[in-house]
Amino acid sequence: MSINTNFLHNCNFSLPLSIKQKIKNSNVKKKRVHQSEKEIQEEHDIIKKAIEHPEVFGFLYEKYYKQIFLFILRRIDDKATTADLASQVFLKAMLNLPKYKFQGLPFSAWLYRIATNQVNEFYRGSHFQRVVSVEDEQISNVFKEAAVPDKDKAELISKLLEELDEDEVQLLELRFFEDRPFKEVAFILDITENNAKVRTYRIIEKLKKIAKRNYEL
Repeated sequence: MSINTNFLHNCNFSLPLSIKQKIKNSNVKKKRVHQSEKEIQEEHDIIKKAIEHPEVFGFLYEKYYKQIFLFILRRIDDKATTADLASQVFLKAMLNLPKYKFQGLPFSAWLYRIATNQVNEFYRGSHFQRVVSVEDEQISNVFKEAAVPDKDKAELISKLLEELDEDEVQLLELRFFEDRPFKEVAFILDITENNAKVRTYRIIEKLKKIAKRNYEL
């Protein structure tokens, strides 16, 4: 299947575990923002204030709502459901803020973790198929990491997703499609950083094998 990056279009593939891949191609680049240690510490000071004064939580809501909304939307592909789940994420975050433990990560990592659990819970209790949203540039990043030519990349990434379990799909999304550092990926998925790296290596090796089989045909 060829990819036309001049138009936004969807390509659906039947995948295991009730997962459906949706590849979105666009020339619009997403800006990934990674906070400095100073910014993370300043944010933690705000969190401590929000614990004592709940109205301060509004600052965190305004800062991260769009980011979390889009994160969920890329996995649900339904705006109404996404809005409901995003509201639940921030409600849970606000109610559980006293339990929040600072680990040197941006507050968004905790929100991603809650959002990931909300999405998983949503799919467990529904008949909807899992959606994976990925842009052309993000697919190229995966192929670059694997040192694999990115021709026929849409076809190859669909074959890769067919061979991944749901946990591996989430890791692939967070690491390459959301551009999160390994430390954050590990925290969001509740695994060790080393485990996140090992699993990512295995995913990349799977892609290499798939590409080799494909090019030998």
